[in-house]
This record gives sequence, structure tokens and C-alpha cells, in this order.
Amino acid sequence: MTIAIMQPYFLPYIGYFQMIKAVDKFVFYDDVNYIKGGWINRNRILINGEAQYINVPQKGASPNKLINEVGVNYQTKDFAKLERTIELAYKKAPYFKDVYAIIKELYSKQYNNLAEIAARSIQLISEYLGLQTEFYVSSEHFSETKGLDKADRILAISRCFNADTYINAIGGKELYSKEEFETEGIKLQFIQSKPIEYTQFDNEFVPWLSILDVLMFNSVEEVNDMLDQYELV
Repeated sequence: MTIAIMQPYFLPYIGYFQMIKAVDKFVFYDDVNYIKGGWINRNRILINGEAQYINVPQKGASPNKLINEVGVNYQTKDFAKLERTIELAYKKAPYFKDVYAIIKELYSKQYNNLAEIAARSIQLISEYLGLQTEFYVSSEHFSETKGLDKADRILAISRCFNADTYINAIGGKELYSKEEFETEGIKLQFIQSKPIEYTQFDNEFVPWLSILDVLMFNSVEEVNDMLDQYELV
């Protein structure tokens, strides 16, 4: 049993989905502190050949709040503008019609908090790609582990699944010890993406944008091939 646990990011880059495909079960870590200036509420897309940020407008954002305590600001025009920005940026892309339907679905309801809209963006794209990974939410399914230290909580959730392997983002090498996990009978691995390149209109390639960019220019089959272009270290 292989699992991963990660904060929900809004329309994250392809490496996030490589992690999802690599595991049996994936936990959205929604009851940890919101990181201001991180990737929880924003990502980058291609606009006029350059990487530009898109943001989910927030309400009450603070690093002193949990991700699922930060609201989405539906009163500002920026929320509707976000959908329009994506449309204008990619309306001439080869897979625009299918992928924009995901955005329309995402915008078809209002969400209680930032964690919900971010997680939903990931789930909708995973469904589109045919990924079979099962999703869980830490605040709903593992609330009893809240309050434990970082590694201890990850280990506790892993034990709930009887997991034998835990996969983390490559940045986690600074946070977690393989030896500590091994003493609990769990193999810790870090996922590292290999270089990925594809045609973006007639522009010079801009790497590591939101998964939206990958989807707009590639078929489901091609994207699934890209999801396998990583190594575990």
C-alpha cells in the first residue's frame, strides 16, 4: 500500500499529479497552516508566451489559519476574471474545449473554503486523466492525528492505511528522515520529475506551469505518459 499526503494546491503543476498516479491513496492535508505566497491558492499559466500568475481571491487569509479556515472571496470581480483569463489564454489551444469544460465544472458551485476548491480542481483533473487513486481529506478522515508533530502525524496516517510506502515531494528531503520511517516499517521515497517538454503554440517552451497548460496542448494519453516521467529517490 503506497500513500502520499499533500496540501491541496489550486490547479498544481504536473509533478503533483505524478505523485497522485504513483500512489494507491492520496490525502489532502487541509488542516495544516496556510502558507502565504505559496502554491495553495495560485499557479502560473501561459499568457502571450510568458508565465503569469493566476490566483483564487481569498477571504481572511493568514498564516495563523489552517488552509480549510481560509475563505474564497466570491464578492470580488477577480473570481470571475480568473475564468475569463484562462479562456483568453488558451482558446486556440488544441484541447481547449475539453479542458475548459473542467474549469466550467469547477466554477459551477461555491466552496466553503480554499482547501475545497483546490482539492476539487485536483479531483476533476484526475478524473479527466482516468487516474484510479483514492482521495481522502485529513480533517475529515484523520482528525484524531491533529496535534502530532509533522513526521509523527504522517506516520500515524500511514499506519491507518497499513501503508508500507510513503511518497513525498522532493522538497521533503529536508524535513523527513528515511531511517525514522524505516523504524516504523514504512519505506520513505521522494518523487523527482524528469524534464518534460511539449509544444506551446509557437513559443519558446516555458516549463513547470499549471497542469492546465499541459492539458491544453496534449491528449489524455500523452499526459499519462508524462505522468510516468519521474524517479523515486
